[in-house]
Amino acid sequence: MDSIATMMPMPASWSKHHSAAAVTVQATAAVADAKQDQDSLIAASLQGDCNSFAVLYRQHRDRIYALCWRMCAGNRALAEDLTQEAFVQAWRKLASFRGESAFGTWLHRLAVNVVLGDKRRQSRRLQTVSDADQISEATQGAQDWQGGDQDLERAIARLPERARAVLILNAIEGYSHAEISAATGMAEGSSKAQLHRARQLLRQWLNE
Repeated sequence: MDSIATMMPMPASWSKHHSAAAVTVQATAAVADAKQDQDSLIAASLQGDCNSFAVLYRQHRDRIYALCWRMCAGNRALAEDLTQEAFVQAWRKLASFRGESAFGTWLHRLAVNVVLGDKRRQSRRLQTVSDADQISEATQGAQDWQGGDQDLERAIARLPERARAVLILNAIEGYSHAEISAATGMAEGSSKAQLHRARQLLRQWLNE
């Protein structure tokens, strides 16, 4: 089953340098994929059909990458790794998908857990790294992004990790504070406080 990772190359759109031909090929593939019934793709994937899962991957990879990129403070290489890991985990855990929510929603929550799990591992390994160092690295990573409102994206990347995570999950991805609490282990009151802190810092930095 682990071989599914070999079927999911990083799309050219995630690289700074990609050809117009590659973009055209991706657009054509995306249109064709969208016509396929997602339920049948999931059913085929559950039977071990890697090609069907590769279609699901192409349908959802950009949104999952965008989530990972923001939660990683613009660290493009780490976002690519975690996106890949999220889809590998999705392949392994596909049998647990019960259809109670949309597949994209299930995949999205799985990706959040992958990113948060990586953050926890990093925290254990890098307990001596100062907040200032983290902000410096985050700001540098944000410079890799080639699109969107760069001032806002850089400001988000500068936020302390907990404030950034709550802002992204609540204001951008639509999670409630109860859902953030369940995903992160953070108390709902703390989640609300971190969101308030994030918004205050963004106002301050963007008005400088």
